[in-house]
Amino acid sequence: MLTLYGFSRVNSFARGRTRELRVMWALEEMGVPYRVRGLDHPAHELNTEAYRRLSPFEQIPSIDDDGVVVSESGAILLYLARKSGKLIPADELGQTQVVRWCFAALNTVELPMIYVDQLRFAVKEDPAAKQLDAMMEWARLRVKHLERWLKDREYVATDEFTIADILMSLVLSEIDDATLYDPYPRVREYREHCKSRPAWKKSIEAYCDYVETA
Repeated sequence: MLTLYGFSRVNSFARGRTRELRVMWALEEMGVPYRVRGLDHPAHELNTEAYRRLSPFEQIPSIDDDGVVVSESGAILLYLARKSGKLIPADELGQTQVVRWCFAALNTVELPMIYVDQLRFAVKEDPAAKQLDAMMEWARLRVKHLERWLKDREYVATDEFTIADILMSLVLSEIDDATLYDPYPRVREYREHCKSRPAWKKSIEAYCDYVETA
């Protein structure tokens, strides 16, 4: 059975937002049986030689699929989609669009979101505040681009829900700021539409059952 390595304990600000949820969601959508191996982050269970063999950068998530080891959430989702034939089109053009939008979610859109999230913990002086303002403008630019792209689309890559939507909707959930999303209602609607799926609700409920707050 496939083993998903996730958290068993994380700091309170990260609980419910960690990246193994991307993989759990995909596995639930695909109907693939799996088990979760939880690691205690505050106790440094990720910082071991054994776990580095699964994840060179000591990050969650990683999977062991009967000896096939994959880390990095985007790579895991693409591996699972191609193996199962689900959440990704069968034709080359459709697959290319899904890959395109997976990269867009993880690189173009997520990067400013991460910066804003991190800077909020660091804002104590004017320079940091200025950096936060700059990062918010960067994030608004990306959300504005998405608003335009999603105008006549239900999902980001194809006409059907794919792994690209898992990545994009969860990246968009990393910041929930009215000043960021209120001008772009289609992006907010898209995010909530994706997260209304039963597989997401099942994933987050299961996650909250086994991940404790440190």
